[in-house]
Amino acid sequence: MRTDHSRDRTTRPATPIRRLTAIGIGLAAVGAIALSSPQPMPALRLAAAAQAVTAPAEGAYWHTRTLWKGTYSHQLGRGKNRYWVEKQEVSERWTALDGRTWRGFRELGVRPKSAADERAWRRDGSPTTWTRTANGMTASLSTKPDEGRLLLDLGARGAPLIGFDLVDRMLSYEQARALPTDPAGLKAWIDKASRDPNSGVSDDFRESYVRGQLVGMLSDAPVKEVRAAAYEALPTMPGVRSLGKAEDPQGRTGQGFLVDLGQGSGGSQQKRVIAATERLVVDTGTMTPLSVEVKTSMDDEPFPAKTSTTVTLQIGWTDGKPAVPALP
Repeated sequence: MRTDHSRDRTTRPATPIRRLTAIGIGLAAVGAIALSSPQPMPALRLAAAAQAVTAPAEGAYWHTRTLWKGTYSHQLGRGKNRYWVEKQEVSERWTALDGRTWRGFRELGVRPKSAADERAWRRDGSPTTWTRTANGMTASLSTKPDEGRLLLDLGARGAPLIGFDLVDRMLSYEQARALPTDPAGLKAWIDKASRDPNSGVSDDFRESYVRGQLVGMLSDAPVKEVRAAAYEALPTMPGVRSLGKAEDPQGRTGQGFLVDLGQGSGGSQQKRVIAATERLVVDTGTMTPLSVEVKTSMDDEPFPAKTSTTVTLQIGWTDGKPAVPALP
């Protein structure tokens, strides 16, 4: 689930370092990270994975529509009456068969995160707008949705980016169809791509990189056979634990996984230990993600400022043309 301008790319960044900093760990240096390495799990193979669709794609665009929710980075309020608010945004992506990609975004406004936060918000006079200045930057918040925007992906020279964004490469639809459709082969292909001198992936983070790209393929790969291979490969990776049957925030049922995003240091003089995990729920009929929930802790205590949830509202081929996202 990636975008150049929205939560999409922060959900599935290109490298393990960007993946951790995107959720706000703010590592002081690469050496501060210590990724855990549990023993590999047996591969999970379902009949659905073996029944991969071989028919041509139906529709003009590979389309995803997601709802992102995340806690704002600072508490609002006055004095001792402080409260957390949650930001929300609808994001959509359309990639045509010729590789052109459009992305749409619409902020839905903020709201108190919990019942206790709502009570504190009411004591604060129930404000509908806030303006904060921090580190020389001004952030404006509102409880009302904005008008949204629609952008065509452009490169550095202003020309459209062409291709399906897979494993930090822009692949044509034909190249995406030619990706390995067996778990071992797909892992090997990603590993080989990570060894490209231009990839910027070090040996210390290669395993984490492969793991992250497998998760990303569940939403980014337009070919079900490839997504099925990524799904089967995922539980064989260190740092991934199968949760069995699981529900997403909307009550939909799928196969759950807990993915270790690693640890880092932060806070004053980098003395506090920050750790993050990702709870992934996959629809085993389509081999696409239903939801991704990122939870972060600081010194083993919940860290609300760095938590987020991305729920997939729509995913698949469509003839619907790119447009500013509608309200959910």
